Amino acid sequence: MDPVRNPYAPGAGQRPPELAGRGRELDVFDVVLERIARGRPERSLMLTGLRGVGKTVLLNTLRSEAINHLWGTGKIEARPDQSLRRPIAAALHMAVRELAPRHRAPDRIDAFLGVLKAFAQRSAPTGRGGTAPKLRDRWQPGIDVPASSGRADSGDIEIDLVELLSDAAAVATDVGTGIAIFIDEMQDVGAEDVSALCAACHELSQLGAPLIVVGAGLPHLPAVLSAAKSYSERLYRYQRIDRLDRIAADQALCAPAEREEVEYEQKALDLLYEKSGGYPYFVQAYGKATWDHAPRSPITAADVRVAAPEAEAELAVGFFGSRFERATPAEREYMRAMATLALVDGEEGARDDMDAAVPTAEIARALGRKPASLSPARDALIKKGLIYSGERGTVAFTVPHFGRYLRTQPA
Repeated sequence: MDPVRNPYAPGAGQRPPELAGRGRELDVFDVVLERIARGRPERSLMLTGLRGVGKTVLLNTLRSEAINHLWGTGKIEARPDQSLRRPIAAALHMAVRELAPRHRAPDRIDAFLGVLKAFAQRSAPTGRGGTAPKLRDRWQPGIDVPASSGRADSGDIEIDLVELLSDAAAVATDVGTGIAIFIDEMQDVGAEDVSALCAACHELSQLGAPLIVVGAGLPHLPAVLSAAKSYSERLYRYQRIDRLDRIAADQALCAPAEREEVEYEQKALDLLYEKSGGYPYFVQAYGKATWDHAPRSPITAADVRVAAPEAEAELAVGFFGSRFERATPAEREYMRAMATLALVDGEEGARDDMDAAVPTAEIARALGRKPASLSPARDALIKKGLIYSGERGTVAFTVPHFGRYLRTQPA
C-alpha cells in the first residue's frame, strides 16, 4: 500500500479522518447552542474520559461547531500550578475579537477590553513568604485601550471572574449570539480557580447569559468540581467519552480506506478491534501500521498480525514509555503493584482494559507498606496525570492498557 495515501492519524489531539461514534455528543452540543440562541437556559458541558479516547479532538470539533454558529470562542489548556487568570483572559480576548466586527457600538467593545485588561494585569496573590507571582502569571495583553478601574480587578479571582464573564456575556447578547470557552485538561485547574469558575458558571446560568464553558478532563474531573462547589453536580452536563463500539471502530477504519478505494476483510477488522480495544488512538495507530505493511487491497488478518508489533513498539515509546519515564522509582513501584493487582483470576487484561479501580489498601499490602507511607507517591502520580482517584480509597490508570504495558517492563 502507498504510505503517502495512508489516511490514519495517530496524533495527540489530531482529528482522525473519520470522527466515528461521537454523533450523540455533537447532537447534544447542537441542542445547547440552539437553546441558548432562543434564550433558553442551558448548562455548561464537561467531557470526561481516559487518555486516548479523543477528548481533545471532540473539544476542537465542538469549538468548530460554535464558530459555525457565529459564536465567539476561545480555548485554553490548563496546567498544574498555573493561575487561570492569564489563560482565561487570553481566551476571552480571542472570543470578543471574533464578535467585535459585528458589534454596532465600538465603545462597548472598548469598555469590555478595559475590564479585561484590568483583570489580566491584576497581580496574582503572593505566595508563602511574600514570594512574587511567577512571570507566566504576569501577562501583559496586547490591548490598546487603558485598563478600567473598579470592575474585575479586586484581586479575588471568584469576584473578578464572575464580573468578567458577565460582561463578556453582555457583549455576546448585544450581537445576538454567544461565547464559549473551551478548557482542555481541566482537572489541572487549581482548587481556588475551579471554585471561581463554578461560581461564575452558576451566576451566568441564573441570569440566562449566553456564555458557556466546555471542559475536558480525566474521569475524576466531576469529583474535582464537586469538591470545589457542592452544587457543581447540578451545574454542568457531564458526558463520559469512552472507547468506540465495534460498529464505530469499523467505521473509523473502513470509511477513510474506502475513500482511497481500499477494503478490509472481516477477519482483519476482528483482529484490529481485538488489538485496539476500540480506543480511538489505538485504532488509528494499528490502522496506520497495518496500511503501511499491507501489500494490496483487501487488507487481511495476516497483514494485521505482521503490522501489530510495529504499532505496539510505537505505542510503547510514544504513548506509554513517555509517561513511564516521568515517574520516579518509587512511583514506578507503586504503578507496578497496581498493574499486578489489575489481573483477576490470572486473566491478562481482565480489569485494566475495563478501567477498573484498585484499592489503595491492596497496593500497600502488596508492597508490605503502610498506606500513609505511600501517599507521596500516589499524590505525585495523580499530579502527573498518570493515575486518578475516582472513588475514595481507590486509584486507576488514566491511560488504557497501561497496566498491560507495565507488566512487560523489567523491574
